Amino acid sequence: MNFALILFVLFVITGAAWLFDRLVLAPARRKAGTPRPVWLEYSAGLFPVIALVFLLRSFLFEPFKIPSGSMVPTLLIGDLILVNKYTYGVRLPIIHTKVISLGSPERGDVMVFRFPKDPSVDYIKRVVALPGDTVTYEGNRISINGNPIPLKEAPEFFDADRLTYYRQYLEKLGETEHKILTELDKSSFISGVDAFPFRDRCNYSRTGLTCKVPEGHYFVMGDNRENSLDSRFWGFVPEANIVGKAFFVWMNFSDLSRIGRFH
Repeated sequence: MNFALILFVLFVITGAAWLFDRLVLAPARRKAGTPRPVWLEYSAGLFPVIALVFLLRSFLFEPFKIPSGSMVPTLLIGDLILVNKYTYGVRLPIIHTKVISLGSPERGDVMVFRFPKDPSVDYIKRVVALPGDTVTYEGNRISINGNPIPLKEAPEFFDADRLTYYRQYLEKLGETEHKILTELDKSSFISGVDAFPFRDRCNYSRTGLTCKVPEGHYFVMGDNRENSLDSRFWGFVPEANIVGKAFFVWMNFSDLSRIGRFH
């Protein structure tokens, strides 16, 4: 269900009813001393609320729910997060056309985007490489433009659902230091790769891959490295598919301590 489209239709319908009431019906109603009809209460009367929600959701902040464990340990299943819609520029709702450019994604950002294979689905991953970068993934480690990204061992992550501990590391991409889950002793061979646009810019081998990121595109990965379908498998994220930067957990009904900013 396209909630953005439904909200836009409600915005237009209630807005038209509100305008018709203000310009045509209200003056006649005041002269006759009659109350506002019920149908106007549920159309024109709701316009201010719908307009506020529509504008906030379209241009400022949009809520999302984390459906999978691909971003563990940064984000857990059930986290309800907010996405900043204007950090990377102002886009028109529904058609997603950028009209004001305010910035671009940086390495390390947690970004929400429309999945290139199915734009009706929203994905969330971490930006690893920018347009023009050469990214290498070998031995379950990342290198950007020939510079290895160091990993520092961190305390193990406890998965409360599976009652299991996992190895956890600190990784720094750009100015952002964050935690990831990975198993450095496992093979980094990537299987089941799609035939995605600019596939010829990637070289796959038994030990991983090397990709030259096209202009206007981004290479993204999940923080749960062995359990994330990301750019390693389906390719690059076009700039036109960007929704915004995720930055805040506003609720997790299973764990209220999750509430707060993340990076």
